[in-house]
Amino acid sequence: MSEMLLKEMEDLSLCHLSKEEQRVRERSFLLVDENETLQVKDETHFLQMLGCSAGQGVKVLSIFGNTGDGKSHTLNHVLFDGDEVFVTSQSPTSCTIGVWAAYDPHLGLVVLDTEGLLGASTQQNQRMRLLLKVLAVSDIAVYRTRAERLHNDLFQFLGSASFAYLKHFTPQLRALSTRCGLDVPLSNLGPAVVVFQETSRTQLLGHEGAAPADILLQKRFHDLGQSTEAFSSVQYVGTQTVSPPTNYTQLRTLITQQVKSTASRVPRQAAIVFSALQALSDRFCGEISDDKIGFCSFFPDEYFTCPSVCLSCNIRCKNGMNHQKDRVPHMADGLCQYAHQYSNKVLICKRCYEGGREVIVVPKTSASTDNPWFGLAKFAWSGYVLECPHCGIIYRSRQYWLGNQDPETSVVRPEVKHVWQGSEVFQTDHQNAAQRLLDGVNFVIQSVSEYSSGPTKAVTTWLTDQVAPPYWRPNSEITVCHGCGHEFEEVERKHHCRACGEGFCQACSTHSMPVPEQGWGLSPVRVCDGCHRRGGAAHTMPAQTEPRALVARRVTEVAQSTLDVVSTAVDYPLCFVKGVARPDYWVPDHEIIQCHQCTKAFTSSVPKHHCRACGQGVCASCSAQMRPVPSRGWDHPVRVCNTCVTHLDAH
Repeated sequence: MSEMLLKEMEDLSLCHLSKEEQRVRERSFLLVDENETLQVKDETHFLQMLGCSAGQGVKVLSIFGNTGDGKSHTLNHVLFDGDEVFVTSQSPTSCTIGVWAAYDPHLGLVVLDTEGLLGASTQQNQRMRLLLKVLAVSDIAVYRTRAERLHNDLFQFLGSASFAYLKHFTPQLRALSTRCGLDVPLSNLGPAVVVFQETSRTQLLGHEGAAPADILLQKRFHDLGQSTEAFSSVQYVGTQTVSPPTNYTQLRTLITQQVKSTASRVPRQAAIVFSALQALSDRFCGEISDDKIGFCSFFPDEYFTCPSVCLSCNIRCKNGMNHQKDRVPHMADGLCQYAHQYSNKVLICKRCYEGGREVIVVPKTSASTDNPWFGLAKFAWSGYVLECPHCGIIYRSRQYWLGNQDPETSVVRPEVKHVWQGSEVFQTDHQNAAQRLLDGVNFVIQSVSEYSSGPTKAVTTWLTDQVAPPYWRPNSEITVCHGCGHEFEEVERKHHCRACGEGFCQACSTHSMPVPEQGWGLSPVRVCDGCHRRGGAAHTMPAQTEPRALVARRVTEVAQSTLDVVSTAVDYPLCFVKGVARPDYWVPDHEIIQCHQCTKAFTSSVPKHHCRACGQGVCASCSAQMRPVPSRGWDHPVRVCNTCVTHLDAH
């Protein structure tokens, strides 16, 4: 379609609004456009446009029906003595797009004129959802039909509206009632519905007198399998117009009675009406894809539920729209299917599950109470651990030399979880174990390539001195026992006292005791006879913090219980080891050009760091803080970026 043709169509639509119609528009105003966007800024603006005071109690009347059935004309004659408050037109195009509002000061009534059903619209889904929002804030809802017989679409529209109101809108209106401090919740009862039928030749419903028209109307709902449970009442008004004008007397009388009645609804301030409409607009908004809608109902669940689908099984989230604003996670009915790329199988502590709690446990290299280095050494000896925050360590993969049970048959319950766009990836393995090791190591990385039955004493002694605490005497300087003076042979084992750091033979260092002042914690460790008698080292300063060298020594002691002999030590370039150790969710180094936070370019003088929470590359100033990240397997404080610090602290 050419631009000239589009301009001509626009000019044509503008010329339809005559001066008289423009004057009419000044008495009513556009409240919500066809895109479901509120055109009123706030409560004050709403009151100003209506022309009523803040303390004035009002009720809300809305009108629905098919396009061309005279909804605007009906409102003008029933409530405004025939004045053209709402635009009417003889044009074949619809004269009401969106929702228009006006105020009737005589009845204290906010009047809402809606876009007609069955009219040509490029956004039919949004229009239908908008109509239900209007119905939800109304006290009186008039369904206007100009037909010789009541069609099924009338009953389906109202029945579907009743069901959707109870299912989707009741919680939102109840929450609003609490916030506004209302004595009667807005959600207790829906609006009073009035079905207004105009015929020209056909007799009206109930004309035979066998049963009242209202009873016959309810029977039609029942026969079609439709419920009107949400509405406070459903009444029928009919008029037969053989020759114009239409007689609106009975409809005007019934509306007046409903406005004055306080049996189910009482007048409320206009600001509360606006707040209700705004709350529903904020909650139920966004585009609705036609290919995901099944048109078996006027108001399918897709209009009001979260559009997110599980990435693994394609099941839709069952929560309401924008539920994440309330920090409610995605949920779906039915089982999910496992997908390797999402690793969406989780392990749930069986004892907690049987006690009514769902606690997900993650395979890790170390327990949360272990020092990172010491825990990694335990990993080399006894495998990965499963730790429950309530039950403690429930499983080690190599706890015994033989006969270790599969955790899924003993201590955990496997379950496949749904995967949602933007949610954290499931941490089901210990693939960041290597990176956790690198976080604690700043010197050359030793790697054992093979084991040998013949010990290589020189390599073992060298490795021991590499990781010894500073206060230990180096093995190369120990030639005799510090206790008895025994001269050590070449293959004889030298033992260090954990308290004083001197070298002793086996006979002079048989005792053990806690040495917390040197950073060894409360577990008993090897000490010499002299320190054991004195209860500790004679001249040692208490360790304020656990030195990295001491931690390394503790790792070696656990590792030596497994390996005993190191035959070769291989040095790998740090860049190679970092590449192999990089967790899957980390952005590769070669893709990181600038800081993800401040966009500062990385140079040789501005090193790049990885946030352990999101995996992005950041500079030192944007990642100066440390936090535990249990969801990623980091139980101890590690480097995180400023954005993730805020997110972690909020939770």
